Amino acid sequence: MLRVKKVPCPQRLRQIPLQFSWLDHRLVQLGYLDQCDPPAAALYLFLVTVADAQGLSYYGERTLGTRLQLSSEALCAARRRLIELQLIAYVAPIYQVLAVAGPQYGAAPKPATTPSTAAVDRAAAAALLGQLRDQMERRRGRL
Repeated sequence: MLRVKKVPCPQRLRQIPLQFSWLDHRLVQLGYLDQCDPPAAALYLFLVTVADAQGLSYYGERTLGTRLQLSSEALCAARRRLIELQLIAYVAPIYQVLAVAGPQYGAAPKPATTPSTAAVDRAAAAALLGQLRDQMERRRGRL
């Protein structure tokens, strides 16, 4: 017989808001969060929360440092770690939250087997530059 669990606070059930952001369960299942220190986890949570539908965020270094209470060095280290884990791409000043890589279930990718930061940055830069070029062309048509 299936037991129905009583919801402790039914009046506060979560609902999907218009400005919805989400966290992929594979972050836990595949051990990504286990490989993040608290500053990297905080940066990731912030970026996932503020990113647009393409995963892009335009928050600057100073604002991120202030919001997350991180020094410039700590912010750089957190960003570097997230890039190593292939969770974000960064081409100043734009962050992109990436789709979580790996199988639906299983072991997290080993840091030693991830592409270099430079390779991730080049690929991300090319994609972001293409998007920015398209946006500029659309805006130019409206002027």
